[in-house]
Amino acid sequence: MTTIIKLLVPKTNQKMNNLVMITKLFLIFLLTIISCSSSVKSLKRNKPCNQMVLYYHDILFNGTNQANATSAVTANDTALALLSDGHFGRMIVFDDPVTKDNHLLSEPVARAQGFYFYNKKDGYDAWFAFTMVFNSTEHKGTMTIMGADIMLAKTRDFSVVSGTGDYLMAKGICTVSTDERQGDYYFRLKMDIKLYECY
Repeated sequence: MTTIIKLLVPKTNQKMNNLVMITKLFLIFLLTIISCSSSVKSLKRNKPCNQMVLYYHDILFNGTNQANATSAVTANDTALALLSDGHFGRMIVFDDPVTKDNHLLSEPVARAQGFYFYNKKDGYDAWFAFTMVFNSTEHKGTMTIMGADIMLAKTRDFSVVSGTGDYLMAKGICTVSTDERQGDYYFRLKMDIKLYECY
C-alpha cells in the first residue's frame, strides 16, 4: 500500500506543476496583448487634445523702423543667391508678437522667438525653428515649433516638438498659411495648432 501511495504522489505533483506552468504562460500572454493594445490606441489618437488658432506677425528691420521691427537679418545671402532668384543662406532672427486675431495691435498672447533661414537655391523656401513664450492670464509656458516653410504651398505643416507649463511635452502639428504679406518687410501667418499629446 505504501508503494502505491509513493507512486501516485509524484504523478500528482507533476500534473500540478504543468497546470501552474500553463497558467503562468497564459497570464504572460494576456498581459502582453493588453499592453500592446493600449499602446496602439495611444498612437492612433484621432482627435486633438488641444486646438487653437493664433496669428504670427513679423516686421523685418529695414534700416529705419527700429522702434517697430520684430526681426532682423543676421546673415546675408550667400554668393549662390546672386545667381538665382532667392535669398539662399539668409538668416533672420525674430521676437514676433502672436495674437488671437489677425490685428497686429491686438494684445499678444505669446512671443514667437527663434529664427528662419532661406534654404532653397532657386526660390524662397525657408526653415523655421521657434519657441512661443506664453505669458497671459489664459496661457502660461512655452511651445517649440519647427519645420520647412514651402512658401508656394497654400498651407504648410510645422511640427510641435515639445513644450513647458500648460504645454508640457506637447506634440502635434502647426498648420500655417500666409494671411497677409506687405512686400519684404511685413507678413502675417495664420497658425492652426493641433496638439495630439497633452499632459
